[in-house]
Amino acid sequence: MSDPVIALEAVSFRYPGAARDSLRDVDLTVERGDVLAVVGGNGSGKTTLCKTFNGLVPHYWAGEFAGVARVDGVDTWDSSVAALSERVGYVYQDFQHQLVRPTVRDELEFGPVNRGMADHRQRAAEAMEMLRITDLADRFVWQLSGGQAHLTALASVLAMRPSVVVVDEPVAELDPARAEDVYERLLVLNRELGLTVVTIEHHVEFVARFARSVVLMADGTPRWHLPVDEAMARTGELADHGIPAPQVVRAVQGLGVDAAPRTVERAAALLRPLLAGPPAPGPDGAAPLPPATPDSGAERVSGREVVARAVGVRHARRTVHGDLHVVLPGLDLDLHAGARVALVGANGAGKTTLLRMLAGIDVPREGTVELDGVDTRSAPAPRLADLASYLYQDPRRMLLTPSVREDVALFPRGRGRADTDELTERVLARVDLTDLADRDGRTLSGGQQRRATLAVGLAMRPRLLLLDEPTASLDVTSRDAVTALLADLAGTIACTVVATHDMQLVAEWASRVVVLEGGDVLADLPPADLFARPDLLTRAHLVPPQVTQLGLALGLDPVPLDVDGLVAAVAARRTDVVAAVAR
Repeated sequence: MSDPVIALEAVSFRYPGAARDSLRDVDLTVERGDVLAVVGGNGSGKTTLCKTFNGLVPHYWAGEFAGVARVDGVDTWDSSVAALSERVGYVYQDFQHQLVRPTVRDELEFGPVNRGMADHRQRAAEAMEMLRITDLADRFVWQLSGGQAHLTALASVLAMRPSVVVVDEPVAELDPARAEDVYERLLVLNRELGLTVVTIEHHVEFVARFARSVVLMADGTPRWHLPVDEAMARTGELADHGIPAPQVVRAVQGLGVDAAPRTVERAAALLRPLLAGPPAPGPDGAAPLPPATPDSGAERVSGREVVARAVGVRHARRTVHGDLHVVLPGLDLDLHAGARVALVGANGAGKTTLLRMLAGIDVPREGTVELDGVDTRSAPAPRLADLASYLYQDPRRMLLTPSVREDVALFPRGRGRADTDELTERVLARVDLTDLADRDGRTLSGGQQRRATLAVGLAMRPRLLLLDEPTASLDVTSRDAVTALLADLAGTIACTVVATHDMQLVAEWASRVVVLEGGDVLADLPPADLFARPDLLTRAHLVPPQVTQLGLALGLDPVPLDVDGLVAAVAARRTDVVAAVAR
């Protein structure tokens, strides 16, 4: 029997000043207890759709609204955002801006206190326990890493014990192991408490594994709402909307097997008959590997020019209580010309702090950071800006003018470049933002904002480009475009460093991976070496890309880093069984 918790009938919405509707005549029903994934390209209307669930559309965004939206039996037009917050919890794409209290504990108690709930302390404690962030209870929110802040925002929503939780990009800025954990915890809450979970997700691997139903959004309207198995079988249609099939599906089908497995285990079972000999043991049964060698990546390029150098860098932040919280305990690192460096590690490992040090935005309490031989402690800011460009984790911090075009032109025009206009248009075209160039970047979708900040950084033409989570919140097509763009920068940028939790970006783009733990270098090695190290992956809270996990399950050596590599490796070992399997 149908029991809808969300029902939209002929809902349309247009933002103030927009030329067209962001939602067009939407009819949608979400059953109570569902785990729904909303997918689609950047700008397809996913976030706007979900904002109708908690009343932000139309009560906060007072645009042109038509139709009826009911949540838990309540017409959102007749309610308020505050009242609806007890029924629908929402973790925003820009989650940093929904943290309004000094400490994590204060933040989690804030909603229940405002709604007069006497058990507010118990609710906060239970929410922290659900997401395993009790150790952060007394931490100030401005001391949190991006991933820790994301978990805090989710916990603050869970403390309200709503009927529906909407999470816009659940895995954005979370380390891979914690991302898996968040989905697992959401499923536990769904099973045990009957919580309806709605996620806006670009990572189709998570959709395939965790969702029960899928809505495909395009041009402001749902194209379909299907059970996950049926949705994942529509690989061609999803690809047409910028959502390529999961890596395991592409690998299996690339080897002639007509199937769409949702997990690595199922894909491995389908492909093992194609290989000669028994499968090699998985990571749990693998023989011990030698320990990581710090700075091994640096040794391989020691003959190249040093673009940036950190020597004995120690940095700590002073808390409001006056004590020092050490972030970098004494780090040494050389960055060489031609290197594509991925900076990885668990949330709070010090990645963002290190990037800011390398850019000269912050200076270490002890030690030295040099850019092209220039000491960041003594060099003026304009000189450092010519050498290094840092793209913030929050893209809106780099969107300062009324249009994206002006944002991109701001730096080169300020430097008096004669070709500023030509450079601006070339960069805008490269990140596929020409059609949106006259829009205020702060009004764009999260993924579009990230492409805009990348354009700003590219127009600066620095020696060292530093990017903090550049692919977070991007749809797959945009993420692949950013990856390709980063790969093409060798001719104009000497060295690129990316702090990321996106292991597919690490596998397909990086030449060197620096793993941080507690602000120090735990390992420095190529991607293939990293992904062949289960001990190191576990310690650093990393999870390999699906295709690499599949290669490990099949005993491939070296481990594949992309789908083409896996298909080639398996094809090279195929036996006569392949013909029978393909039939």
